[in-house]
Amino acid sequence: MSDVVIPTAPALTAKDFATDQEVRWCPGCGDYSILKQVQTILPQTGIPRENIVIISGIGCSSRFPYYMNTFGMHSIHGRATAVASGLKASRPELSVWIVTGDGDGLSIGGNHTIHLLRRNFDVNVLLFNNQIYGLTKGQYSPTSEEHKVTKSTPFGSIDHPFNPLALALGADASFIARSMDRDPKHLQQMLLRSHGHHGSSFLEIYQNCNIFNDGAFEIFTEKGSKMEECLFLENGQPLLFGANKDKGIRLDGYKPQVVNLADGYSAADLWIHDESDFYKAQILTRLFDEPSKADHFPRPFGVFYKADRPTYEDGMKLQIEDTIARKGKGDLDKLLQGMETWVIE
Repeated sequence: MSDVVIPTAPALTAKDFATDQEVRWCPGCGDYSILKQVQTILPQTGIPRENIVIISGIGCSSRFPYYMNTFGMHSIHGRATAVASGLKASRPELSVWIVTGDGDGLSIGGNHTIHLLRRNFDVNVLLFNNQIYGLTKGQYSPTSEEHKVTKSTPFGSIDHPFNPLALALGADASFIARSMDRDPKHLQQMLLRSHGHHGSSFLEIYQNCNIFNDGAFEIFTEKGSKMEECLFLENGQPLLFGANKDKGIRLDGYKPQVVNLADGYSAADLWIHDESDFYKAQILTRLFDEPSKADHFPRPFGVFYKADRPTYEDGMKLQIEDTIARKGKGDLDKLLQGMETWVIE
């Protein structure tokens, strides 16, 4: 008798993750690129579509689940992280992706976001940052710059904006990174790095809203300025930038300085990026906030920080197993009855 050949499932492609729904964002919106890159990298993970879940809140980015041929949920404003936490706790084997925006995830959902990160659920947070409320037609958001004139701040915003990565680091996120909609190759790399991390990954994605905040990140995406204004982080490599890689960043103690290699500096004099260094990650997240007039710092992109620590669902599983081993399986009737009872005569 010949051996039985069990057919293998064909490899998935990006098209397998696209739905028959009409993608309805404004023409030219950066969300189209992000959708394309997510659909491109998911086949590389080897995870079946039925084991992938996309959960969103409310906002332009939150239409994402409709356009992904996976399981998903368009939840309520700011609560995508809470919904995802419950799902991951009950179904830890699933690959859970949270799609949110700077308004959805940092304003009404800010509290849920920081608690997700500190608990370290093994989920992937994609925060689309366009520094504006797009779906509700152009109000300022938690990441809008000071003095921003919008429909809700006609005389300019007096709010101080959030720095999303600094916020995530302060919440003890175990993986933080930044990319942009108009650099597909880099964005794909960061999506794969986020997926590969065991714990909460927080990926900020600069996303252009060409209707209400066009050009907010143009200096980082245009060919003429990109190489001078962007610092692409690589673990174990010196912080070099510039069209000819002729500029770098060194540390004077814990104070960063921009230097020109033509002035006698070499790569050996520069800051070597270490993804595991929490303290230097704090400097990187605020590098562009540096008030020094003498130095003009580029904006960092890449993985700022990565740490290995237990996830919430792993800890919960161990706790349940330990409790059952010590006390045996529970009795639902006794649980509902409670420990305190009395009889009325």
